[in-house]
Amino acid sequence: MIFLGLLLMTGCQRLDQVPENQFTDTTYWTSIAKAQTALNTAYSQMMSSSYFFYNEGLSDNAYNGRGDNAGTASIAAGIFDASLGRFKSEWNSRYAGIKTCNLILENIDRVHDADAEEILRIKAEARVLRAWQHFMLTTWFGDIPLLDHDPTLEEATSISRTPHADVINFVLSELNDAIAILPTKEEYAASDNGKITSGAALALKARVLLYEGRWSEVAEATDALMNGEKGSYALFPSYSGLFLSDNEYSSEDMLSIQYTPVQRMWGELFDMAPLSAGARLNALAPTQELVDSYIMLNGKKISDSGSGYDENSPYTNRDPRLTYTVVYNGYQWQNEDGSYRTIYIKPGSDPSGTALDEYSSGSSKTSTGYYIRKYWDPKHLNSLQSSINLMLIRYADVLLMNAEAKNELGQFNEGTWAATIGALRKRAGFTDAAATSYPSTLSQEQMRQLIRNERRSELGMEGLRIFDIRRWKIADKVLNGWAHGAKYGVESEDNGYLRVNYRTFDASKHYLWPIPRDERNINKNLTQNPGY
Repeated sequence: MIFLGLLLMTGCQRLDQVPENQFTDTTYWTSIAKAQTALNTAYSQMMSSSYFFYNEGLSDNAYNGRGDNAGTASIAAGIFDASLGRFKSEWNSRYAGIKTCNLILENIDRVHDADAEEILRIKAEARVLRAWQHFMLTTWFGDIPLLDHDPTLEEATSISRTPHADVINFVLSELNDAIAILPTKEEYAASDNGKITSGAALALKARVLLYEGRWSEVAEATDALMNGEKGSYALFPSYSGLFLSDNEYSSEDMLSIQYTPVQRMWGELFDMAPLSAGARLNALAPTQELVDSYIMLNGKKISDSGSGYDENSPYTNRDPRLTYTVVYNGYQWQNEDGSYRTIYIKPGSDPSGTALDEYSSGSSKTSTGYYIRKYWDPKHLNSLQSSINLMLIRYADVLLMNAEAKNELGQFNEGTWAATIGALRKRAGFTDAAATSYPSTLSQEQMRQLIRNERRSELGMEGLRIFDIRRWKIADKVLNGWAHGAKYGVESEDNGYLRVNYRTFDASKHYLWPIPRDERNINKNLTQNPGY
């Protein structure tokens, strides 16, 4: 960002006046090292940690019960308009990322005596990053201005919105070109860990196609990844270990937001983890709806006959991924020294009397009766600051995309199950054959619901649920009415499950965000989405 600021502040000076203490277009593009610095800026603009975590609060997985972090509370409750800061921030930050990429692509050829292959690779990385930003923008806003070059001031204040379909075609074209150029992860040196690989670009392409419902192309892209055509990827053996710093750049990590100790860290769990673990307060908490979605060890939903679910012991014999994702009453929390202690959340249950984590209405503690466990860093610094990379795409998602596509195509079979859902469940810790064996009697619709729920359990609290419920067009079903917490309320109201937030999702307009008001005030050619 410092690089961009200096470049933008000085870019209008006469080219024959080169200040000795400032960068200009003339003085900056003199080495690959400087080009790499610019590319590092583009990487850092991919996604903020705040969006990564708080996007869960936009869905039925979590509730932002304190403040309005990243606009989450306002959007989830349906009480917003085009002036909401999140919309402007999302728009501006992503176009800032696009600008960085365009500056790289338009200036890197000025570097003299550089290795041609290295220049080509840097360009390919920048094109993927630019495609990513356009993809995220069009996913939220629909039609958006497509910027395949750095615009002049006149262009920037008069450009119109490009149709969503054209933006997607541009994104896919950029990704296809980059896939043909980028190295596989094995072809990179260890010092280049975190750089975009051809496998990562192909996985992003699969996600773009998934959101568009282009099932045969999703199947083709994910089959190629599963066959090792763009690098060797596999499920990491331990689900809980996958999110620890010791296992960064694992066989499952395909594309991540990069962090490093001290220089660049994130600290959102300071407002999400149990207070007894060092958190300050609770601003984002898992919902009862998320907890209820985790199946039993025998593969049955908690509502199924013969599931064995006991409402008085609700966390027993459940999908192990629940324990690795959500902190519930009676949770056995592992301390930094390897010892364990019990987390008491149910009111009146803490034998010590401190009640540090116990639910209490209107307090700074959990608003739902649950805390977040996933991405907890035992090696955290003060204020729970962490440098663990946050995975945007992991191999498990590739398997889930493949399963969904094959089912939609009517091609889902026992082999697909074994390679995707069955493999994920075994890695999670399921051993009962009823949960891991192919359920051949399920209809296509029943398998569709199973796969969707598997996505929710596998990817819980990773910021992807909101995009799934939007593309499945079920957001208006799951985001209307009360979001609930644990059974700490009055029995006469929703069987005792806490009513924590009343939500409204208007299907006639909320599937797209409004174009930010300030942007339309600057540029009258930006039309608005319906209903705003």
